[in-house]
Amino acid sequence: MSKAPGKKSILASFAAYTAPPGPAPEKEQPREPSAPLARVGAGVVGATQRSIAELRAERDELKALVEAGTGRELDPAVIDPSPFPDRLPDDDQTSFESFKALIASEGQIVPILVRPSPGNPDRYQVIYGHRRLRAARELGLNVKATVTEFDDRELAIAQGIENAARQDLSWIEKALFAARMDAAGVKARDIRSALSIDDPELARYRAVCRAIPEDIIQTIGRAPKAGRTRWASFAKACADDAALDRTRETLAAAKVQDSDRRFVLALEAATAKEKPEQTDLALRNSAGRTLGRAQFSRREIKLTIETKEAASFSDFLQNELPSLVERYYAEKDA
Repeated sequence: MSKAPGKKSILASFAAYTAPPGPAPEKEQPREPSAPLARVGAGVVGATQRSIAELRAERDELKALVEAGTGRELDPAVIDPSPFPDRLPDDDQTSFESFKALIASEGQIVPILVRPSPGNPDRYQVIYGHRRLRAARELGLNVKATVTEFDDRELAIAQGIENAARQDLSWIEKALFAARMDAAGVKARDIRSALSIDDPELARYRAVCRAIPEDIIQTIGRAPKAGRTRWASFAKACADDAALDRTRETLAAAKVQDSDRRFVLALEAATAKEKPEQTDLALRNSAGRTLGRAQFSRREIKLTIETKEAASFSDFLQNELPSLVERYYAEKDA
């Protein structure tokens, strides 16, 4: 949206401000004030001057970074992902296909931002513009790119600011982004700057990503409706190996495309109470003849057969097991 005519940004107003010329004010005659006059302290003036100086310095730094970038067209094949991935796969590819069709018909208007790949001057890393890069790659087109020299700190902050402007990262995607910056040694203050968060929120990101293995997060996906509170509950439920095992088994068996639904299934699995083990079951028929005993646990079934029945029951079980397996899967998948 364009600014209204005649209006300036706060930064421009600060930068352009100068005191108007004019004669020195005449000295007023002493008079008895009717009430004490408010005064602006020297500390306030000093703070204002420092604020203006900081704004000017930030403006000059950003201007220098922009001017340092160079525009060109690049082959997508020489561009690698950001070292700090911040996206999980989308549930629905419809929006991307529409975006790609727009690029195909209208061309790429806004360039992506890349930096030379550290240690390999013939390659680049994308800072932001992953969807534009993917569209160009799938369409077989070169991608318009602005090349700038960013270190890891600057890359992470620029990537985070661009994502914050779009405001479409889910809570867990932000948490993963923070975890990956943590793992790369990015300082906490720079992670906070990149994501526009405070210390408590960064602590929550870290706690969730420590408790929930990344393979489970990746399997669940973006889960845009599952916010901080529900992810924190899930992390608390994943405190033991049994909960993680249940969660993985549930997700592996789930045949749902929606990541929010996968999150619900994972949360239910992690918080479910263990079924009581039926450790000892007598195997006898209706007439009371005893064949043996069965012991059940989560991971094994143990049969103990009476000695006189062992050989014949072994032959019987070997013949019956294939059809029993077929019945099991038929009922399980029904």
